[in-house]
Amino acid sequence: MEHELVAGRSFGEVYRVQNRADLHDFLLNAVEASGGRVLYASEPNRAPIYLGVQLASDERLGMLVYPFRITTNDIPNRPADEVRGQLRYGSEKSWLREHPVGRDTAGVDVTMILGIDPLAEVAVGLDANLWDPLPMGISFYLKQVDVDAAMSSGWHVWEKKNRAGTKRQDARSPLNLETVVAFTPEHLIDYARLERRSTSLRLDPPLRFAAAKAIIKEGASPVVVGRHVLEEQFALSSEQILDIIGGRNRLAVAVRGGVAEYHLEQQLALSPDVLISERLDVDALHDFDVELADERSLRIECKNASPKTFADGSHRVEVQKTRASKGDPASRFYRIDAFDVVAACLFSATGNWEFRFARTVDLERHKLFPDRLAPIQRVSERWVCEIGALP
Repeated sequence: MEHELVAGRSFGEVYRVQNRADLHDFLLNAVEASGGRVLYASEPNRAPIYLGVQLASDERLGMLVYPFRITTNDIPNRPADEVRGQLRYGSEKSWLREHPVGRDTAGVDVTMILGIDPLAEVAVGLDANLWDPLPMGISFYLKQVDVDAAMSSGWHVWEKKNRAGTKRQDARSPLNLETVVAFTPEHLIDYARLERRSTSLRLDPPLRFAAAKAIIKEGASPVVVGRHVLEEQFALSSEQILDIIGGRNRLAVAVRGGVAEYHLEQQLALSPDVLISERLDVDALHDFDVELADERSLRIECKNASPKTFADGSHRVEVQKTRASKGDPASRFYRIDAFDVVAACLFSATGNWEFRFARTVDLERHKLFPDRLAPIQRVSERWVCEIGALP
């Protein structure tokens, strides 16, 4: 049993997994396809996978997903039209004990158990109320016709018989039925809403079936995009807001800084070297607090590199404040102990959202103020591509 954290939280047992990066990619793409935005994603080599998602309505939703692969391979002594999924995490020896499903006791995050075929781009949702604890080591089956129906319509609901098996003496449901939902990526958020409602209300299979049928109406658009909260506050369209930003240099510079911080946040969240990453939004403070797997705590300041390089082709990054305080010319320059690391975003120079990292103690000092950093820093070979590679 792995005593680890997912997204800085404890949801119970965390499993080390291999060769499931395509399932991880499926989920990230499905969030976007269903009208959401991925704010955070845990590592692909751990299960369950935690996703922090922002919806089009500005609502935020946490998804704890147990992904399993489903395949259409021929199975000896089984019907040819069956699709199989296998519930397998951990060693075979561990399958003899119980594997409870992780849940958020506050009911904010939703737990989902999904069979995924990344090639067919379809997922099958199992009732988390019925499949807890997870019966590790067993297979579950569905018919190809149901998968085809989901691929055709995007959302397919049916009832499936369940019986006692080798892992349990009684059927999962007293009704000997369970409701199964198969869907395509653009309906992932719809399924998350269904699972949250079913779990919180402890819906039995017939009520879950009715809820699953009701959540998608015939002919309705799978993604309902609402106005962003800023569009409502400013009484402007998103295009008008972007035009205002584009026409004012200082606004554009500030937005580019925020966008760089967003991309850095995503990179830190996906880095195996990072345990916890917290973005700050406080005047006169650095941008991120980060805890590494090697127990180091780092304060990170994010800066955009200049589109102009030095004569030798190396990148340059400006590390100073916008203006100085009256009567104190040194105040525009950062103290050497203001943060531990500078993260230089190279987008302006390379067109790619990539970063280089350097420790503040290794940066050049200001010529007139020895306790301050020089305003222009050269991104030399001492800068590294990954935060964990810092000495």
